[in-house]
Parts: sequence; structure tokens; C-alpha cells
Amino acid sequence: MIDLKLLRERPDYIKDVCRQKNAVVDIAAVLMLDTKRRELSGKVDDVNRLRNDAAKAKDIEAGKRLKQEAAALETELAAIVAELDPLLLEIPNPPSADTPVGATEDENVVIKTVGVPKQFDFTPLHDSQIGKLHDLIDKERAAKISGSRFAYLKGDLVRLQFAIVQFVMQTLSDESIIQKLAKENNLNVSAKPFTPILPPAMLRTEPYRASARLNAEEVTYKIEQDDLWLNASAEHPLCTMYWNEILPEDMFPIRYLGYATSFRREAGTYGKDEEGIFRMHQFDKLEMESFTTPETGAEEHKLHIAIQEYLVQQLGLPYQLLQKCTADIGKPNAAGTDINCWFPGQGRYRETHTADYMTDYQSRDLKIRVRRARGGAAELVHTADATAFALGRILKAMLENFQTADGHIVIPEVLRPWMKKDKIG
Repeated sequence: MIDLKLLRERPDYIKDVCRQKNAVVDIAAVLMLDTKRRELSGKVDDVNRLRNDAAKAKDIEAGKRLKQEAAALETELAAIVAELDPLLLEIPNPPSADTPVGATEDENVVIKTVGVPKQFDFTPLHDSQIGKLHDLIDKERAAKISGSRFAYLKGDLVRLQFAIVQFVMQTLSDESIIQKLAKENNLNVSAKPFTPILPPAMLRTEPYRASARLNAEEVTYKIEQDDLWLNASAEHPLCTMYWNEILPEDMFPIRYLGYATSFRREAGTYGKDEEGIFRMHQFDKLEMESFTTPETGAEEHKLHIAIQEYLVQQLGLPYQLLQKCTADIGKPNAAGTDINCWFPGQGRYRETHTADYMTDYQSRDLKIRVRRARGGAAELVHTADATAFALGRILKAMLENFQTADGHIVIPEVLRPWMKKDKIG
């Protein structure tokens, strides 16, 4: 949620933020409701003080009258809060100073291109063709029992997925690699490794909504008979982990590598990416999630990006690093980048990784705070998350980039210790 102090002091700035992020919010109405809420809250406090005085004086009649007055004010206050809170949730996080202003994702900025797409002396196949050729992907039988955008992954493709999982877990658990990447990118961050974690697959409405990640209409599946939602990405049950907690400073940074099967409705994408395993209702994902102190959050976000680049480079995939513009970073994000890997079957770069920095926007509603060792009031933590690998997308990228004319798929060298061979097929 937005910082109310910032909203009250700089309403014109927040109006600009809304315009930059294509968010339609009546800021004047929000401020009017906020003023009314504060006035009513003050009146409730005043009446409750008088009730306490009446109780001490044993003035029963005054106590009854004040109780009724307090109840009426609280009813009025609840109505104002019910109207105000949804509006506050719609106000986006202000973008960082270096986030480019843009109206659509077409205005994202390519920071750099790494690697050169391979020039094939044959027409490269896309992943669905390769999957059929080697009996690795079966979407037809999955469609019989689950509908479209589901698949059976089989044989060596499953082994390849879990080789990636082992590779990422080993990499992010290695303090020397974290230290190396921090040094190479001039980052003043801890070398603390990431802790692997298997999070719950479902979240209750209250913490999910507080995370600013619940997108019910377009993305998230609801369990009809329960107050539960299937997670739409691995970071969602991670960022909510410390909901309503105050954590000691010596815990920070808190770094998790989550692995989760996730679910998305993909509403509005009919006919888009129907072939292959790029855009599925069910997918597995390795996700980095960090909780930091306010002064280290921006550097942690940059560390996530450095790790993402390192992982993709180790696989040998050509890619572009993009800085996302204001319209594309999302409501809770102050900054965001994408990595788009090259897909020969489509002849273009497609998104495989996202890195998000939320500052204290996410932790404000989740009420996650840090207690400083030096004392003082607890402060809101900063949060950042980033894709390590969305497994379906990166498997597709590998199948297409590493195919050979004789029908094999070359396995990247870093994955061979777990695959026990150098090619598939």
C-alpha cells in the first residue's frame, strides 16, 4: 500500500505516478475520505476517553449515552474505511528515478544484448515439434483430462528440469558465487547464500491481498469452497511468509530460493502461445525472494539481476536485459527488469525472467518490520523478488536453441553432472 504521509503531502506527485502507471484513481476523493476517516477516528477516541471518565465517576447514564454515541461513530467510521481501503490499494508504488517513463511495454529499454543467436543450416523446430519427435511433451492427452494449456512432460525433459533445479540450488547456496557476483557488479551486499524452500501452494485471501499480488479476475484460481487461492507464482507464498511480524535486524538479509508449482488462468490469451509449453495454466518455477533493510533494498534488487544473468549465461542462452518502463513494471513495483531469451522456433526474444523491487510498498500492508539493534521504532522492510527459472519457458528455450540437424538436443555442460549424458535423443 502507498505511504499515506507521502500521499497527503504530495498529492500531485501521486497523480503523476498514477498517470505513468496507467492507474485510474480519484486522488481527490481518496484524500477527502482519508480526512473524514481521521476526523471520525479522533471523535471515537474522544468519546472513548469520556466513557472511561464516566466509568471512573460511576456515571451510569452518561456511560450508556456515550456508548451509543461511540457505536454510531464506529459504524460511520467502518463505512468510510470500507470505501477508502479499496481505493488505497489501487494507488501504485512510485517508480524509481531511473525507471523510464512509458505508456506501454513497447517503451521498455534494452540495456544490453548478450550472446549471438545461432545460425542454423536447417529450419529450427519449435518446442512442441521437438517434444513430439522425442516423446517429451504430450499436450493432447493432458487436454483430454485437464483441458488446454496443460501438458505431460516425460522422460529426459523431466530429468532436465530437475537437473536445472539442482544446478540453481547449488549455485545460490554457494557463498563464494554470491560474493563473486557482488564484487563483479560493485554491489555492497552480504554474501549470505539463499535458503531453499518449498512453500505452500495456496494462500488465504487476507495475506494474499495484502501482498498486492492477488489478481483475481485475470490470473488467480480460487478454491470455491474455501478461503484459499492457488498461488500464481512462487514468490507469492514467500513474500507473505512473515505477515504481521517484527524481525530482528541480525536476520537480514533474508534470502529464499522457492520452488513451487504455480497456476494461472491466463484469461484473455486465447490463441496466444497455444503451441508448446511457453504459456501454461500450470507451471513450475524457481524464484528468489529477499527481505532487506530499507538502505540495502536497491542493491539487493541489482544482486538478483546479476544472479539471473549468471544463470542464463551458464546455460549458454542468448538474451537481452530490459529495463521496464513505468507502464510495465506493475502496481507494487518501484523498479523492474526482464530478461528475454532468444527462441529460434519463433525467431525472436521472449520474456523468461523478471526482477521486481517493491521498496516498502508490499511490507506496509503485510506489516513486516525490522527491529533495529540500536533501538528505536520498528521500520518497514523492503522486498524484492526475481525469477531464477520459470521451468517451462527455460526448457522451451533450451530445446530450441540446442537442437541439432540430426535431431538431438545438446545438454549444457553445467547440467551434465545430473543428466549423466551430453545430449537428448
